[in-house]
Amino acid sequence: MSPERQPFPYQRIAEDLRSRILSGELEPGERLPSRNDLARMYETTRATADRAIAALSAEGLTVSRQGRGAFVRPRPRVRLLNSGENYRLRRSSGKSNFIAEVEAQGQRGEQRILEVATVDAPPEIGLRLSLGDGDQVVVRRQIFLIDDVPVQLCDAYYPLALARGTALAGEARIRGGSHSVIEDPAGPVRRRIRRFIEDLDVRMPVPGELEALQLDPGVPVVRVLRTAHDAEDMPVEVLDSIIPSDRHIFRYVIDTGSAQDQPDQR
Repeated sequence: MSPERQPFPYQRIAEDLRSRILSGELEPGERLPSRNDLARMYETTRATADRAIAALSAEGLTVSRQGRGAFVRPRPRVRLLNSGENYRLRRSSGKSNFIAEVEAQGQRGEQRILEVATVDAPPEIGLRLSLGDGDQVVVRRQIFLIDDVPVQLCDAYYPLALARGTALAGEARIRGGSHSVIEDPAGPVRRRIRRFIEDLDVRMPVPGELEALQLDPGVPVVRVLRTAHDAEDMPVEVLDSIIPSDRHIFRYVIDTGSAQDQPDQR
């Protein structure tokens, strides 16, 4: 029988620091011991300490600042609670679901509009909105922030026939979010959101996402394609969101005893 394999020295250092970070002993924003200090503490070389810090950085637990050392990565986090009941509760606040959810957790949320435009429907968006070839959509491109830290890029798509002449096609922010327009019983759309379908894909960010979300190397993103359907099961909205994996906690509540409680987000 072969002897049990022992971890490499850098793995021992990384495991110790990882445990201290995850337990909260090393707090977000706190500076880690220098490479030289780690080498002395663990009776190893500076190169080994460098490798341990690199491993933690690749996991998204630390970030290195030029000339200053390595720090525990600050993590503004919001828990996205997905349930029909929670969606209606947030909608009743008169604020967008994202803002209401963030504020309920004691943080400050903001949504900034980057662009509003009418474009040809991208194929995967047109498919989800049941559109034909050459049909157009209104897209509202936004960035979401928590306490001034970017936490999400969101492109919201609406069929042009539904959005034309409404606030969805305007460049101003919409009080209460887009669903306040879609569900307004006295408004031009008058559709009630009944269910959502979400597709999640975890991948590494592309350069534009790295810059916009201020990501450090090694942090994956979650792409969420979320389609909203009305009471007649017609698709009325697709949200294409890019979400840093270290700034959100997803939680889905699936009640198998209630046909009306559908998974939801924001």
